[in-house]
This record gives sequence, C-alpha cells and structure tokens, in this order.
Amino acid sequence: MAGHDEREVFAGLAVPLLRPLYNFARWMARDAHEAEDLVQETYARALKGFASFQPGSDFRAWMFRILRNAFLSARRKQPAAHLSVEAEGEESVLPPTRETPESLMLAGDARQRIRAALGRLPEAYREALLLCDVEEMRYAEIAELLGVPVGTVMSRIARGRKLLRALLAEEQMGATR
Repeated sequence: MAGHDEREVFAGLAVPLLRPLYNFARWMARDAHEAEDLVQETYARALKGFASFQPGSDFRAWMFRILRNAFLSARRKQPAAHLSVEAEGEESVLPPTRETPESLMLAGDARQRIRAALGRLPEAYREALLLCDVEEMRYAEIAELLGVPVGTVMSRIARGRKLLRALLAEEQMGATR
C-alpha cells in the first residue's frame, strides 16, 4: 500500500507542473512531438526515481532538472541534421495572459517577434531566460538545475536580455527601412 500512497504524493506534486514542463520542453526541442516525448520521459524517470527525492527540497527544480537531462541525453543520441524548427502557426508556448481580446490581438505581433528572437539566442542564454522570466524560477533554483554557480546564471540572464533587446532592435530597424 505504501507504493500507492507514494504515487498519490507524486501525482499531487507532478501534475501541476505538466504545462510548465511542456512549455520548457517546447522551447528547448522546438518541436511539439519531441516536447511531448520529453515530458513523458521526464515523468517516467521521475516516478521511477521518486524514492530518491529528498523531501523538503525543491520538487519543481528536481523535475526541471530531469527534463533538461532527458533533453541533453536525447540530443547526444540525435544527429544534428534531424533537429527540427518550430513551425509557424503552432500553438503558443508562452504563459497564458489575462488580457482583453483586443490587447492580445495588438500584442500578437510583438509576441511573435519575441518568440523568434528568443529562438535566435544561444541555448545557454535562452535556457536561463526562460527559466527565470517564463517559469519564474529563482537564481538559486536555476543554478542548481543547470549545475552552474549563481553568478553564471545572473550573467547569462543579463547577457541574454541584452542580446534579446539587440535582436529585437535590429529587427525593428530592418522593418522601418
């Protein structure tokens, strides 16, 4: 019966993370089907290793670390020629907003430009920015997840934001010409 209770505890902790994990997987993989596979692999690995989870530690960071490791493992096995690019018009992986339909319509173009610019960032910057700004993780959580010092996380976020602003400004300058 202990296994049943453990699965219930796991489900209570893990189910609310489904959407954030999928969003992060979509950004990393840039493919909806691969993201679904990564999330499924993440949940399978997490459930299998749940007994090793330290109560009191950050479950969310633990799950994101498993997802990231699954992604990195898959990338090592996958030839670069088979990497896919996010298709135009696919569902948004940005967090839902509470804005009016009119403001969403006006902001749609800006979101598309930001999503495209994020896709052009080097992976280390994109990963840090998404974890910080989209998933709202603390620097310490991100550092633990990525296996780097907090200072490195702060540097990647600052540089990523600067590069993102530059990419958006460059695109804006190109659009006004």
